[in-house]
Amino acid sequence: MDQINSYLETHKERFIDELIQLLKIPSISADSAYKKDVILTAEEVKKHLENAGCDVVEICETDGYPIIYGEKIINNDLPTVLVYGHYDVQPPDPIDLWTSPPFEPVIKATKTHPEGAIFARGACDDKGQMYMHVKALEFMTNTDNLPCNVKFMIEGEEEVGSVNLATFVKNNQEKLKNDVILISDTGMIAKDVPSITTGLRGLSYVEVEVTGPNRDLHSGLYGGAVANPINILAKMIASLHDENNHITIPGFYDAVEDLSNEERAEMAKAPFNLDNYKDALDIKDVHGEKGYSTNERNSIRPTLDVNGIWGGYTGEGAKTVIASKAYAKISMRLVPHQKWENITQLFKTHFENIAPASVTVKVKPHHGGEGYVTPIDNIGYLAASQAYETTFGKKPIPQRSGGSIPIVALFERELKSKTILMGFGLDSDAIHSPNEHFGVWNYLKGIETIPYFYKNFTKLFQEEHK
Repeated sequence: MDQINSYLETHKERFIDELIQLLKIPSISADSAYKKDVILTAEEVKKHLENAGCDVVEICETDGYPIIYGEKIINNDLPTVLVYGHYDVQPPDPIDLWTSPPFEPVIKATKTHPEGAIFARGACDDKGQMYMHVKALEFMTNTDNLPCNVKFMIEGEEEVGSVNLATFVKNNQEKLKNDVILISDTGMIAKDVPSITTGLRGLSYVEVEVTGPNRDLHSGLYGGAVANPINILAKMIASLHDENNHITIPGFYDAVEDLSNEERAEMAKAPFNLDNYKDALDIKDVHGEKGYSTNERNSIRPTLDVNGIWGGYTGEGAKTVIASKAYAKISMRLVPHQKWENITQLFKTHFENIAPASVTVKVKPHHGGEGYVTPIDNIGYLAASQAYETTFGKKPIPQRSGGSIPIVALFERELKSKTILMGFGLDSDAIHSPNEHFGVWNYLKGIETIPYFYKNFTKLFQEEHK
């Protein structure tokens, strides 16, 4: 395993260039206009898995975009690691806020990444982090350092809710059989403060439509006499939080677990500077649920946020109109034990109930998923912790994340496996935002660290199963 650093030094320029070529393909799963690009990316991932040493690689068709399955089985008596990732990316909008085109990757130095970061949509989420595992496999197979079996499952619909993955997993349980699942679609605290994500929030995503009159109306002739759906929608959304930023939907908090003071004290040990946090976001103050710290608000507490709102005339100049309809997209981040289907129904019932008689309301569920917590005493976590300690020189901090990977709970339910979240991105990497990027150092550090996970997990597994 000591060969990893010399292998990286020899091949790092190729590793970077291969990722850049992958990032040039606009694999936007949310927009059907990019269907050919998503399919092309799937084909490229298949090719890279074959080149990295997988003995079997398949493009598995679904009702949506394909799932790439790969495997290298060296001995059925050895444990099997299943790597999950995704090759689809978020839409790049708003384009005008990018400092370089989102699908023309460039390497630029930043304050956080003085050695350079790759700027492109998908650089960190998740092409860059997914590709670390492909290159780690290449190293292990080319240098006879693969200590166990490995399988890959790389999908193309994560950014739109993994709508076909559940069916694939249920129908392929034997193919996907494993002893631990490894994912890099999260981050760490800082380059000098490694961390392992031990908890994820769930998600409920809905779209609402508020309709008033049967057509757009002249705001002079009808203003003040007919309900304005945009005004009504704004009031309804505002009512979803009280003065303490507590969500007002009845039953919303029924399943929310209150962490003990001891657990909250452990979380508070993670390095965090509130002033630096505000400076990085260019805000004068933070905002959130009363009684909780910033790190608690964005990890162990549920939230409700408007992701988009529109209606009426938004073009250049003026148009005095009362719109017939107003719309909003709303996401709710959930904590473990909150069931997303239940929360979606609670939202629908409440939103319909608070609508005045002057409008009609439709609530359209999009997708969702459950939260997840992994114990820090299982051998998968210990193997990851030891891997970070080897390459970073310090023990990583267990940390709950505010993000969602809905399929993690599905994996445990269907495949009966624990998931280990070894992320190498940083909060400043702007995932889902303009100017998304991934540090070159982080990318290479991930490739360096992942093989140690395999080595450690194999050893711990064999000791546990003596």
